Amino acid sequence: MPFMRQQPTSNLFGIEELEDADRTRKLADSDLDALRAVADWIKTFVAVPHKDLGRTGPVCPFVPGALEQHALWLAPEQIADRTGPDVVELIQRYQRLFKDIEPTGQESAIYKSFVVVFTDLFEDRARAFFDDLLESLAGLSYATDGFVMGGFYEGNEGTAIYNVSFHPFLSPVPFLLVRQAVISDWKFFLDNEEWLNIWARRHGESAVRALADELRRLQWRANPPHVG
Repeated sequence: MPFMRQQPTSNLFGIEELEDADRTRKLADSDLDALRAVADWIKTFVAVPHKDLGRTGPVCPFVPGALEQHALWLAPEQIADRTGPDVVELIQRYQRLFKDIEPTGQESAIYKSFVVVFTDLFEDRARAFFDDLLESLAGLSYATDGFVMGGFYEGNEGTAIYNVSFHPFLSPVPFLLVRQAVISDWKFFLDNEEWLNIWARRHGESAVRALADELRRLQWRANPPHVG
C-alpha cells in the first residue's frame, strides 16, 4: 500500500500532482511545462522496457516502484543568476530534505528520488554545468551520505551498461537526479577506480557478497581455466 503523502515543501511535486491546478497555480508556465515534459519522459521512456537497452526490464528498474509508492519528486529551479557555490548549496538543501521525507524505511527508501529540473538551463551549457556541479559535490555526497547523483540533458553521451550504443540520459529538459545509493551501483563504477574504492568501503563485506552473487549468475565457470 502506498504511504500517505506528506507535503514537505511547496516546491516538490509528485508526478500525479502536476495536473492538480491547486498545487501548481503558483508555478510559472515555463516551469510547469518543463516539469510535465520531464514527467512524461520518465513515464514513457525511463519506466518501461526498451529494445536497445541490452537487458530485460525497464530502462531504470527502480522507477516503476518509485511511481507506485509515490516516492519520486520533481522540483523546478532557475539557476541563471546563481553562482556555482550557490547551486552546490541549493542541492545540499535538497539532500537534507531528502533524508527527512517519506519513505524512510530501509527497504522502501531505495525507491525515493528527487528530480531537480533546471528550467532555464540551456542545452549548450548543460554539460559544463553538470560537470562542475558533480565534481564539487558527487564524491563527497556518496561517501558521507550515500547519495547518488547524475545529470540528464540533451547531448549527454553516457551509455547503458549493457549496450554502449544506447543513450538513456537524454532528457528533454536538464535535470539532476538525486537518489539513495544501492549496492548494485558497482556496475556503474567498474571503470572508475576511485569510485569503486569508495563503493567498497561504503558497503564492506556486503560488497564482496554482491559481487559473488553476480559472478555466480555468469557462465564463466562453464570452461574453467586449467591450473598447474
